[in-house]
Amino acid sequence: MERIRRLKNPVQKYAWGSPTAIPRLLGRENPDNDPWAELWMGAHPKAPSRVTTEKGWESLQAVIRRDPVGMLGQRASRRFGGRLPFLFKVLAAAAPLSVQAHPNKTQAKKGFAEENRLRIPMDAPNRNYRDDNHKPECICAVEPFLALCGFRRVSDILAHMEPLRIEELTAPLSTLRQHPDRNGLRGFYQALMTLSPGVQRRLVSKAAEGSEKLAGEDPAYEWVIRLDAAYPGDIGALAPLMLNLVRLEPGQALFLPAGELHAYLEGVGIELMANSDNVLRGGLTPKHVDASELMSVLNFEQRDIRILSPRIVSAVEKVYPTPADEFELSVIHLEAKNGDSTFRNDGLQILLCVEGGATFASPGREGELKVEKGEAILVPAGVDAYWIRGHAGFYKASIPRDADDPDGADLSPESS
Repeated sequence: MERIRRLKNPVQKYAWGSPTAIPRLLGRENPDNDPWAELWMGAHPKAPSRVTTEKGWESLQAVIRRDPVGMLGQRASRRFGGRLPFLFKVLAAAAPLSVQAHPNKTQAKKGFAEENRLRIPMDAPNRNYRDDNHKPECICAVEPFLALCGFRRVSDILAHMEPLRIEELTAPLSTLRQHPDRNGLRGFYQALMTLSPGVQRRLVSKAAEGSEKLAGEDPAYEWVIRLDAAYPGDIGALAPLMLNLVRLEPGQALFLPAGELHAYLEGVGIELMANSDNVLRGGLTPKHVDASELMSVLNFEQRDIRILSPRIVSAVEKVYPTPADEFELSVIHLEAKNGDSTFRNDGLQILLCVEGGATFASPGREGELKVEKGEAILVPAGVDAYWIRGHAGFYKASIPRDADDPDGADLSPESS
């Protein structure tokens, strides 16, 4: 495939989704006020995008399978087994998502194989592993975005929990105080997750009641109250006291590696991740929670959160630096007065227009493609260069070039 193509992308409707944010981006009506939670752009088997071809609209998964080298490029096709390595999303949360973590590659392969051996149906509610891949991810705020991410320092956890004076927490907190390391944190979290449902409900009720008196001191207590109201008695309501509470302003981002316990609370963001749908939940959900399996993948390192700001690579493009092998997220801002901005490509890229409109074309190929807000386009590996002209904003998902690739060239966009 040697032309830039349009994409049609599926919307996932989950209970926590916003009824307005994604419809507003796409310029579409939502007369039933459904919760449009995620817009998926990619080739995941669960919900692949469709791409326009000479045969009409086809599944992007099928098109890549038919010509992996032409779509992904020789390097990426070889490295990722002929599969698109990333999944690109718009995420719109009007209510909190579940507390969750994702496995690393070894854990995913093992878990997927074991559940296949047990013949657990792929769509079974108790299925943990729906593919054999890991799921590092990057979330970039389009609007103010609130998240819980990674365990707080033990001293911070103690400072948040001890003022609540909850009898059921006395012994676990005492143990954590004596062992303020990853092993102590693991034991503390496991103690909470393995309490009987009745004790969990009683503990969370007391935590919410105590948080009422402390809410003005720290927003973490306000979130305990809100989460208990949304999921009464759910142990996940304690997460704001254990996990770092992060507010992303538009343009700021987070990178979440495998094993990082997290929960997105509210906001609209652009999410880019390895091509996986493996989720192990720890609360704030009516869905399956497998505490034992979750514990087996979690990282219990205490850490401060690093908020990502993009690195300037040209007059029109900024890139969010992450250690991911599968994806690279960048943001593009074009001004009509700047004329054409030229970009190079050696793999598959997906661009989503979030503001304004622009025209795409590639050298030596006839025709131009006009793109408006809410539309997405695909640039296959067969298009090694293209230009964009207009007044527009885009988010771009691409496959990063290996730093040690001997054939590596500077693929940064050039302004012409």
